[in-house]
Amino acid sequence: MDTEIVKIEVNNDVVNASALGEKDAAIFSEEEKACIAHAGEIIRNGGLVAFPTETVYGLGGDALNPESSKKIYAAKGRPSDNPLIVHIADFNDIYKITAGIPETAVKLANAFWPGPLTMILPKSDVVPKETTGGLDTVAVRFPSDLVAQEFIRAAGGYVAAPSANISGRPSPTEAKYVIQDMDGRIDMIIDGGENEIGLESTIVDLTINPPQVLRPGFITNEMLSDVLNEKVETDRAIIEADSGIAPRAPGMKYRHYAPKGTLTIIEGEREAVVAEINRRLEADKADGFKTGVIASDETIEEYAADVCKSSGKAGDQFAAAHRLYSILRSFDDENAEKIYSESFALDGFGAAIMNRLLKAAGHQIVRL
Repeated sequence: MDTEIVKIEVNNDVVNASALGEKDAAIFSEEEKACIAHAGEIIRNGGLVAFPTETVYGLGGDALNPESSKKIYAAKGRPSDNPLIVHIADFNDIYKITAGIPETAVKLANAFWPGPLTMILPKSDVVPKETTGGLDTVAVRFPSDLVAQEFIRAAGGYVAAPSANISGRPSPTEAKYVIQDMDGRIDMIIDGGENEIGLESTIVDLTINPPQVLRPGFITNEMLSDVLNEKVETDRAIIEADSGIAPRAPGMKYRHYAPKGTLTIIEGEREAVVAEINRRLEADKADGFKTGVIASDETIEEYAADVCKSSGKAGDQFAAAHRLYSILRSFDDENAEKIYSESFALDGFGAAIMNRLLKAAGHQIVRL
């Protein structure tokens, strides 16, 4: 199949003008509107379209069409028991696809939607189990990205979308990475520029009490707890080695985000971590491997790897999250075979970074 690629980027100056009351400001040109309408038509006809969100690029299909969900799994090479997230662009659309909305969902939506939060709720009969991985629950998100919103509305309001990459690979944060994985597999790719956040949404399960985070993200446990006025815990399985338990949410069960080379996380005090990584680099180079390191701005000059990438200043969690997937992809571009990463603190947004890094490393972590 020939994949159509179109470029649609929101002009933030226009968006800001609209926010200031210039209601006649056009966010999209007529040509861009036509492209988005065409993308929506592809979805309604059972096709697949990759599109930008504020987190990562999504691979979209009609969430209410079981055949579309099957196509998503096939395009990604994704196990069919791994649930898909249903994306909406109007809060009221949630009532059609769920079998009851608890007060917790309304509170979280008021606080964080549109935005990088996915809520797991009981599904209605209109949502096929092909979309939910066979579960009686549905994962729902209302993205803040304006291109995504316009596309979802054009597609009929309900777009099932995992990340737009081959299953197991790092999620794409730029259209060029979507093209690498999906060109020839899907009908269209909407190039909306680089994603703002760079890590997938937080997933919170509201079918249990108290609510539980099944995938950490930009919306932290502390933020959720503050809104709900109760402590929100994290499912420990997400930072432990994979088990045989069926996944309750996207990304829980299988290895994800991985570069082609082997990745190992080294955790400990700075000097000990640098020394241990350099010891391993020396041995790997002696064995003929091309090496890579994920470091911070403060330590990057201390490593003797063939390819060194900085995640930003130590402690800058947003920068680290924003860069992580592009760094992992860049190791593939430069054919790194043995890769090492410094670890990240588990507080706040750091929990999401470590969750993805552990998955990418297949839970290979050395604690010094």
